[in-house]
Amino acid sequence: MASGFTLIFGLLRIVNLAHGALYLFGGLHRLHRRSKDRSFALGGIGAMAAIAAIGFVLDQGLLRFVRGNELRQVLLTLGFAFVLNDLALVIWGGDSFTVPIPQTLRGGLRVFGVFIRPIVCFVLVTGIVVFAALWLLLESYALGALIRAGVDDAEMVEASGSISAACFLVTFLLGSALAGLGGLMGGAFLSLYPSADAEILVFSLAVVIIGRARQPGRCWCRQLLVGLLNTLAR
Repeated sequence: MASGFTLIFGLLRIVNLAHGALYLFGGLHRLHRRSKDRSFALGGIGAMAAIAAIGFVLDQGLLRFVRGNELRQVLLTLGFAFVLNDLALVIWGGDSFTVPIPQTLRGGLRVFGVFIRPIVCFVLVTGIVVFAALWLLLESYALGALIRAGVDDAEMVEASGSISAACFLVTFLLGSALAGLGGLMGGAFLSLYPSADAEILVFSLAVVIIGRARQPGRCWCRQLLVGLLNTLAR
């Protein structure tokens, strides 16, 4: 969730306050498709694809008209989040839901005298994989170099024409897809309810604000810091 928000806000400089609503819809999409997508992995891919499609509508249908105007982006994405939240209430109601997990991720494991839930290990491994993939993408491929160049010198990159526009669109869709994946994980590890999007968005904002927002490949340390502070403060 925070990695996707870092891509959109930290690199593209788009204040997308609808990111929490995309998280909520990602988990609810998996809940809605659980009878058809028997595989948890396929359900995750489906949730990412569905939220990426919503992100495409948001970016190309709305945000492209307010490029460079942060205040309008805030108001627009906040209104879009309200629409998604109301739509979720109409479709799924206001109850609390938990995304079903495979039998292999249920129960508990005894490690060095401490019981650990397998779903916790699965979420941790998934986070590490996402971090490694983002770091590799942004540090080792031309796409990452083009994104960083667009942040540092937007005018020069815009001179390349449609290449930069397509690159930024792919980045926005990737950030949205990560929000969908976060919703799947959050729905399985925690639960989904009407205000869950606002609560998780606060954590994502904290991750982006703490430290350097232009390095999403290194935001894992800020995510750990925010997570530890939240856990110890309870």
